[in-house]
Parts: sequence; structure tokens; C-alpha cells
Amino acid sequence: MPIKQHFSISSYQHIKFMTPRQVADYMFDQDYFSQWMNIKMIEVKENYCLIEMPIKKDMINGLKTVHGGVTFAFADSALAFSSNNLGDAAVALNCIINFTKAGKEGDVFRAESVLVNDTRKTAVYDIQITNQNKELIAKFVGTVYKIGKKVTEL
Repeated sequence: MPIKQHFSISSYQHIKFMTPRQVADYMFDQDYFSQWMNIKMIEVKENYCLIEMPIKKDMINGLKTVHGGVTFAFADSALAFSSNNLGDAAVALNCIINFTKAGKEGDVFRAESVLVNDTRKTAVYDIQITNQNKELIAKFVGTVYKIGKKVTEL
């Protein structure tokens, strides 16, 4: 497994172009919540990402299933890493989630985020969350607003 590089703004002061993976890694290094969730980047391409997260005991609710907020937050991280990975900052404007199957402790969730519509100021992404058996756990649609700044300016 490749060693994860840590990026800082000073690493890019003289570089005008960052790959989508470098932007996502730069964001992840500052995203302590995604780190707490133990998210792993599997694949990052232009306006796309595939991430993975193991379900641990402290993500389980009183019904012994994955808390809906954890699933939502996982999808939101996928939205962030896909919608910002060209270096132009975008923030969530509206998000909708439909839960289709309960997750359990020990599951491994995957979230795949795909761009479906792009305009000058907004973009819409479809995110599917599946478990290790490729069963659909949730369907998430996120709309982002492009704020007119670079990720590295924030």
C-alpha cells in the first residue's frame, strides 16, 4: 500500500496545477471528522470519488444499526472530495438521502460520487453507498454551490 503523503499550502505555493487526487488529499489532511470516520480514498478522478469506511462500534445507534447521521456524513464527505477536487471550492447547498438497508457493526461502506449536472454556479452529484456485499445502503443526491474561491485559499 502506498504511503500517504501529507499536503500543506506551503507544498503548493509554487505549483499552479494540482491533480484531483492531490486536492482531495489536501482537503482530507484538514478534515478531522473524515479522519475520525477512518475514511480511505480508493479512487479520485475529475468530479468523481470512491471512498471506503469501516463501521465501528461507536457508529451504532440504539437499534444496533449504523446511525443515519454517520451514513449521511459519509456521503457528505464523498460529495466534498468529488465536488472540490478540481481546486475550485464548492459547498453543500442541498442534500437528500434515502436509506435502503440498515448497516451493522463490522460492515465496510463504500460511497461512489458521480457528477450528473454542472452549471456555472452549481453542480449536482449522485452518491451511492453500498456495503461489502455490494448491497445498496443509501442513495444520496447533493447539490453544491461554487463559492468562487480556490480550495487552497480557505
